[in-house]
Amino acid sequence: MTPRERVLAALNHREPDRVPVDFGGGYSTSIIAEGYQRLKARLGVGGETRMLSGLFRICRLDEGVFQRLGSDVRPLVGKGRLNWTPPPSEPGTLIDEWGITWKEADYGNGTYWDVIRSPLAGATIDDLETYPWPDPLDPGMTAGLAEEARDLHDGTDCAIMADSGFQSHWELAYMLRGYEQLLMDLVEDPDFVHALMAKLLEINKAATGRFLDLVGPWIDVLRTSDDLGTQRGPIMSLDTYRRLIKPYFAEYVSFCKSKTDAKIFYHSCGNVADLIDDLVEVGVDVLNPVQVAALGDTATLKARFGDRIAFWGGIDTQHVLPHGSVPDVEEEVRRRIRDLAPGGGYVIASVHNIQPDVPPENILAMADAARAYGRYPISA
Repeated sequence: MTPRERVLAALNHREPDRVPVDFGGGYSTSIIAEGYQRLKARLGVGGETRMLSGLFRICRLDEGVFQRLGSDVRPLVGKGRLNWTPPPSEPGTLIDEWGITWKEADYGNGTYWDVIRSPLAGATIDDLETYPWPDPLDPGMTAGLAEEARDLHDGTDCAIMADSGFQSHWELAYMLRGYEQLLMDLVEDPDFVHALMAKLLEINKAATGRFLDLVGPWIDVLRTSDDLGTQRGPIMSLDTYRRLIKPYFAEYVSFCKSKTDAKIFYHSCGNVADLIDDLVEVGVDVLNPVQVAALGDTATLKARFGDRIAFWGGIDTQHVLPHGSVPDVEEEVRRRIRDLAPGGGYVIASVHNIQPDVPPENILAMADAARAYGRYPISA
């Protein structure tokens, strides 16, 4: 099979020739900058490192690295803005197009950006109408995108994962409002939550609609994202989710499906098992990253949901990839394939982006084990 055929077969719950693999196919399945630099050095790959996201320091892999790791997926992402210039900010900080202030932070093995100011922390519903929202139709965001999508589709046989950059509702809302404040709003001011979600839905639909009008026929997977889980379970009660968040995401997914046949990929960290029925109901086809250290036994997960949703991820980045030996990584890959791959419905990837604390030899061991153990029929 070609990589595209392989991925689509798996997402349609059929067994391809082997389990598909994703390294670097999108914003939640790539490698953070410091870790990628170490991998490039190990492989003898030179040249400048390009970024999928400078703010989140997510790398766009070199084609040679894609091939060495056996990745079946390539990314297609929205472009930069033409009619917006970042406002002045203090040294070591930046203000993004939403007005959120970020500060650079060194965590020892890598540099990250943390939210330090949420511009809607004290806002009222009336303030949402006058806030300077980003322009969802800025022409820079889609400049040359149709040609890139067509070239990727016709010039490669890889599956294309697309991301408009406008798909978050809950996660973006708490960055704008402040995490603690928005949690309190869920109880004390649900009208504000509804108003904020409605505004974000309006913007996201406008931007994603333009994006899909240009690339919809050429893509295979559309990434959406909205972290809803903690290590133990959903951030909020199921009732709260269903009243205040789910209706807006449901409308967004329905809108996306009206513009493309691509599979809807949904990224949420944490233990979201209790939300999977709701995600399936609104039209999600794929769950990522399958955070196994939070979700627990993947064989049980497959038995409960595997006929209704595909799983993409599952190779542990909390314990095994950063701290395990090469044999530990090989056994982790083998276990997840054994649990999740029978009958199709599984794409091998790391649980979220590979962090700087993962040794290059473990990244290579994961890729090699995927090839060694991923052939159908899956053996025990």
